[in-house]
Amino acid sequence: MKVLVAGASGVVGYSAVKHFAAVPGCEVIGLSRRVPLDLHDVTLVSVDLDDATACRAVVAEHRDATHLVYAALFETPGLVAGWRERDQMEMNLRMFRNLVDPLVAHGGPLEHVTLLQGTKAYGGHVATVPIPGRERTPRHAHENFYFLQEDHLLEQHAAARGAWSWTILRPQVILGESLGSNMNLIPAIGAYGAVLRDAGEPLHFPGGAPSVLEVVSADLLARAIAWAGSSAAARNEIFNVTNGDVLVWRYAWPAIASALGMEPGEDRPMSLAEEMPRRQHDWEAIVDRCRLRAPQSLGEFVGQSFVYADLLFGLGRDRVPLPQLVSTIKIRQAGFTDCLDSEADLATWFARLRERQLIP
Repeated sequence: MKVLVAGASGVVGYSAVKHFAAVPGCEVIGLSRRVPLDLHDVTLVSVDLDDATACRAVVAEHRDATHLVYAALFETPGLVAGWRERDQMEMNLRMFRNLVDPLVAHGGPLEHVTLLQGTKAYGGHVATVPIPGRERTPRHAHENFYFLQEDHLLEQHAAARGAWSWTILRPQVILGESLGSNMNLIPAIGAYGAVLRDAGEPLHFPGGAPSVLEVVSADLLARAIAWAGSSAAARNEIFNVTNGDVLVWRYAWPAIASALGMEPGEDRPMSLAEEMPRRQHDWEAIVDRCRLRAPQSLGEFVGQSFVYADLLFGLGRDRVPLPQLVSTIKIRQAGFTDCLDSEADLATWFARLRERQLIP
């Protein structure tokens, strides 16, 4: 078994690489522009997926890959506006094609392709959608790079006459330990908490009105990816995947504060995307004084995840919105029944960052 993981520095790819590296007899090749920290027993290749020539060279060297996990993602500054921009959609399609097309064309021992989407496939970022989102629901009428990649995948699969299979996974909000990711709340909350704690303050909640949502551990998602690549029930299917419970950030805040060794504070609505860059020097001082291995640049540590935090914490929201929830019945019935307590999962991730000396 030889697995190519595209997007190895991202929140999904990082955990997928770690998972497959622990599987006996499995060779793992992690592909990303940035070379991630603390990944062992794997081959890491720095490659820009928008460079077709570079992608062909990587595939030529690893044409014996049996599995492809495509978790790479291109986002534009500000995140949300880019989700509806055609240029961003075309970039994500091009990156996908640059890697998939030569891999398929080589006619090697490829067995399975796992493609990561998300619950924006149901259109919740452009309209109110029914609850819960189900995989059998007809495609929502909006433009989305998920659909462009999916259509291309199906075209390649049809041309290959079933020589390999595919699975598409749709996780909700993903919790993980990757650094510099655009949508990973763990480093963002960790940095925010470190700055407040250093100032002698409790962990104030910076968001607005509460909302119900679902999250998924990147480790659980990695196990789902591994299952998808080996289960007959997952072949050529689409699955939602979450931890299995629901979460309200405001109600989980005491557990988050405890995990960071802090007391929960008061409600203080604040844009982390605006405020935290102003605390850059405070973060640098914490990194130096605590001898952390984290980047001194907050941007390198959290990517655009402060923007993501503002969105998910409901900054500026004064009423409880209709939640965006998805059904995970299909994946359970297919045989993947893994689940996690999301508050306990949050504590696990903060503990892991602390063990890696990335937060105090």
